[in-house]
Amino acid sequence: MPRSEPPVSWSGEAFNQIPDSENRIHSDALAKAYGFTGALVPGVTVSSYLLHPAVQAWGLLWLERGSAHVSIKSPLYDQMRFDVHVTPQADAYTAELLSDGRLCAVAEVGLPDRLPEAPQMRGDTLIRADFKAPEVSRALMEALRTEGCAAVRYRWSADHEMAGYLRQQQHMPALLRTDAATGTGGFANMAFLLGCANRHFAAIAHINPWIHMETWSQNYQPLALGSELISEMKITQLFEKKGHEFADCEFNLYRADNHTAVCSITQRAIYRLRLPGSHS
Repeated sequence: MPRSEPPVSWSGEAFNQIPDSENRIHSDALAKAYGFTGALVPGVTVSSYLLHPAVQAWGLLWLERGSAHVSIKSPLYDQMRFDVHVTPQADAYTAELLSDGRLCAVAEVGLPDRLPEAPQMRGDTLIRADFKAPEVSRALMEALRTEGCAAVRYRWSADHEMAGYLRQQQHMPALLRTDAATGTGGFANMAFLLGCANRHFAAIAHINPWIHMETWSQNYQPLALGSELISEMKITQLFEKKGHEFADCEFNLYRADNHTAVCSITQRAIYRLRLPGSHS
C-alpha cells in the first residue's frame, strides 16, 4: 500500500550551479563548440528534478531506502522552464522531464519494502591531496579498471555548490533545505550525492569535456548536514559508440565516521566526446 499521498507532477526553472566547473561542457563557450545551444545543466541536477516528487511524497523514507534509474536523453539548459510528468504506481512512479518541447530525461523511481544488502567498505586508499590527474585515454581507463581507483572524501555542507538544485531553496522540500536548516532539515539532496560520483569520476583523470548520461542509485540512509563521506569507485565497463567513449562505473558512498553505506550508484558517462564535425 502507498505510504502517503502519491508523487505528483511539477514544474520549475533549470539551474546550472556550476558554470565555472572544470568540466567546461557546463560553460556556454565549449558547449556551443560541441553543437549545443548553451551550457548544459548537470545531469545530476536533472536527476534531482525527477526525484524531487519522491522526497515530496515519501519524505525521510525516500532518503532511507529509495531507488531510482535516471536516463538523460537531451540537454537541459540554464534558466529554461521544465515540466516533470509523473505517472504514479504503488510505492513507485515513472517520470518524464520535458523542456522547450524536448524530452530531456526519464526516470523509474521506487520505494522498496526492504533494503537490499548494503555494500561493505573495502578500505581503498584515499587519493593524495597533491595528486595531479593524468590526461584521460582509453589505455589509462583500462589500467584503472584493472588496478582499481583511489577513494575520495567529501563533506556535505550548506555552502556546497550543490546544496541547492533550484535557484531558490524555498521551492525545495523542507527536508533538503540548508538555507533554514532545523532539526528536520538539511539532509543531502540527490544532486549532491550523485554529484559525489561525478566528482570522483573526474578526479581519477583529467577529463574535459565529459557528459553524465545515466544512473542507477539506491539509498541506505539520510546524510545530515556537516557529515563527511568516503566514495569508493570501480570501473566496470569501457566501450565506444558512435565515436564517443563511454565508461560504466560503480560508486559506493559511506559515512566517514562509521563506514556505513549512504548510497550506491552505478553511472554511465561519455568521457571522450566525438570531435565536432567528425564522423562515427
